Amino acid sequence: MSKLENLAPHRVFHYFEELSSIHRGSGDMEAVSQYCVNFAKEHNLKYYTDRLNNVVIFKDGTCGYENSQPVILQGHLDMVCQKTEECSIDFLNDGLDVYVDGDFVKAKGTTLGADNGIAVSMVLSVLESDTIAHPPIEAIFTTDEETGMYGAKALDMSILKGKRMINIDSEEDDCITVSCAGGSDFRAEKAIERTTKTGDKVTITLKGLRGGHSGIEINSGKLNANKVMGKALSSLSDKVDFEIISISGGDKPNAITNRCEVELCVSGDYEEKLNTVLSNVKVEFVDAEKDLEFELIIEKNHECETIGKELTKHITGILATTPNGVIEMSKNIENLVETSLNLGVLYTDENNLVLHFALRSNKKSGLSKLENDMIEFFRKYDFEIETFGHYPPWEYRENSPLRDMYKDLYCEVFKKAPRVEAIHAGLECGVFASQVEDFDCIAIGPNIFDAHTVNERLSIKSTQVVFDIIVKLLAKMQ
Repeated sequence: MSKLENLAPHRVFHYFEELSSIHRGSGDMEAVSQYCVNFAKEHNLKYYTDRLNNVVIFKDGTCGYENSQPVILQGHLDMVCQKTEECSIDFLNDGLDVYVDGDFVKAKGTTLGADNGIAVSMVLSVLESDTIAHPPIEAIFTTDEETGMYGAKALDMSILKGKRMINIDSEEDDCITVSCAGGSDFRAEKAIERTTKTGDKVTITLKGLRGGHSGIEINSGKLNANKVMGKALSSLSDKVDFEIISISGGDKPNAITNRCEVELCVSGDYEEKLNTVLSNVKVEFVDAEKDLEFELIIEKNHECETIGKELTKHITGILATTPNGVIEMSKNIENLVETSLNLGVLYTDENNLVLHFALRSNKKSGLSKLENDMIEFFRKYDFEIETFGHYPPWEYRENSPLRDMYKDLYCEVFKKAPRVEAIHAGLECGVFASQVEDFDCIAIGPNIFDAHTVNERLSIKSTQVVFDIIVKLLAKMQ
C-alpha cells in the first residue's frame, strides 16, 4: 500500500515514492537510470543515455509552444546514503522506508533522498502530463552528483539545444539561487607499519553529533566528529601513553561527520586521566552539540597491533591542527562562506591511514589556494596526496532573463520578492554554465531540512508551492 498516495501534488509524490523504492546511492546508478529510461519508453518520448547512466528525455512543446526556445529541467539521480546504527537497511539492495509526519515526508532510520529525488519526481510529473503548457523540454537526470558531479561533467552537451535551465536542487522555497561554489576532493594517504604492543585496549566512541551538509551548513556551528576526537586525543597525549590501533569517522567527504571511533592500546595509570579528558572535551563542546556523548570500553591486557608511536603522534597532531570548516568569508556577498573544507572521511585499514576532505570555494582562485595549502601541510608528514573530482563554480550572471521572469512571477503569486542568493555548495549549474555558451540558469526547490543526515525531511506544503510555480513558469516561456 502506498504511504504517500494522499499527498499533493499526487503524481509528484507517486514518483517520489517509486524512486524511494530504488537503491540509488552515489555510484549505484544502474537501476534508477533504467527506471528513467523505462519511463521514456512507456510515454513514447525520445531519450538519450550514456556510459555514466545519465538520462536525457526530450518532449516537444505543447500547442502554441512548438517553436519556443527549449527549456532544460534538471536534477540528479543519486542520493547521500546515511543511516542510524540501529537501521538494518542495505543501501545496495533495499529501498527506503518513507512515511508522513505532519507536513513532512521522512524516512525511517535513513536519509530521505529528497536531495534530489524530489526534482526527478517533479520533472517526471511534467513530462507525463498532457495538461501542463510548456515549451520543448530537455529533461536531464545526471548521476553521481553528490560525489563530484561526475555525470554532469561527462554529459555530451552537444545533444542539447536549450540555453536556459531550471535546476531543482535548491532547498528553500522562498529563495532563488544564482551562484554556487566549485569544489574538489582532497585525499591524503600514508602507509602503516604495524607494531605489536601489550596493554589495555580502550575503545572510545564519539556519537550524538547532528552531522549535516558540508557546504550549506559548514558555518552552522555543527561539530565535525573527527576534529572533536582529534581534540580529545591531543589532550590525552600529554597525560597518557597510548598508540592508535584503528580510527574511523565518516564515510562521505561532503557530510559533516557525526561519529568517530578510535581504538587505543594504553599502558600505565590512565583511567582517571582519560575520563577527565573526555569530560573536559564534552564540557567544552556541549553548548554546540547538546547530545555529544563519549562511550568508553576498556579490555584489560591485550596484545595489540598498533600503527606505531610515531604515526600515532602524527595523526594526533594532524587532527588537532589541520584546517577544517570556514576558511574565508566573501568580501562581496554578505554572510556567504567563500572557501571551506570538511574532513568527512577518516580511517585506518590493515595497511593505510586515509583522510578525505571535501574542498569548496566560490572562486577558482580560492579553491586553488586551498588545495596548495593542504598539499603543503600534508607534505610535512610525508603523505601521498591526490586531488580529484573538480567541479567549477557557477558565477553570478548580471543579465538573466530567466531569473527576472521567475522573480516577476514569484512577486505576482506571493506578493513579495524572493530572496536572491549565492550558496556555498556545489550545483550542477556551474558545470553546464562552463560548457554551454550564453547559458541562463536558476536553481529553485522546496524546503528540505537536514539534507545528508538521517533527520532529512521534505515539506509537503512547500513541494506543492514549488511545483505550482514551476508549472506557471513553464506556461510563461512561450
